[in-house]
Amino acid sequence: MRVIVSLLLAASFGYFLGSCNFSIIVVRFMKGKDIRDMGSRNAGLTNTLRCAGKTCALLTLIGDLMKGVVAVGLARFFCWLLDAGLSPGNDTHYIGYIAGFFAVIGHIFPIYYEFKGGKGVLVGVSTFLVVDFKVFIALLAIFIVILSISKYVSLASIVSATYCPLATLLMSWIVDGDGFGRSLLYAAMSLPMAAMVVWMHRSNIERLRNGNENVFTFHTKM
Repeated sequence: MRVIVSLLLAASFGYFLGSCNFSIIVVRFMKGKDIRDMGSRNAGLTNTLRCAGKTCALLTLIGDLMKGVVAVGLARFFCWLLDAGLSPGNDTHYIGYIAGFFAVIGHIFPIYYEFKGGKGVLVGVSTFLVVDFKVFIALLAIFIVILSISKYVSLASIVSATYCPLATLLMSWIVDGDGFGRSLLYAAMSLPMAAMVVWMHRSNIERLRNGNENVFTFHTKM
């Protein structure tokens, strides 16, 4: 029963916090507009930067990063509080992936905003700040390298998400010295988050193929 309660709490924390889309909140508060009616109509960081400016983008970055961190932190805390470890040694590591996945779902399909949100990149990455900081650093490094070379935020996001399960496996198995079975399970639990992020970029993939995807720039339209 305690395990079930922990899983339900993790899913709830993740989804309802994930649904707090800071791109929508910040732009509506500071500009009086709906970011989903601007630019690419995506309620995410890049579109916020392009259409609402650097201040709105910075606040969106902080907010969307923090909600993933808080969701995972709360889920792990209550799992520990209930003494409902999901592996030998009362390891609450697993619960972070549950909270993280539902935070991404909430960000993409927010209950507060007619289920129309962003693409989940920031939230997905932010969960690893708590789940496994080394994976966060690895994914951030991949993102920066791909963005620097290609100038496409979408491509950098897709590549980072694609490598997420592999990075999770290698960091757990080789760096942390966990057993291969446990490391493989961690990688499998990170897979749904990564797959969701890639799936949400399907229109970007089409534009990349056609050569008409927008390149990244700090220049704004306002």
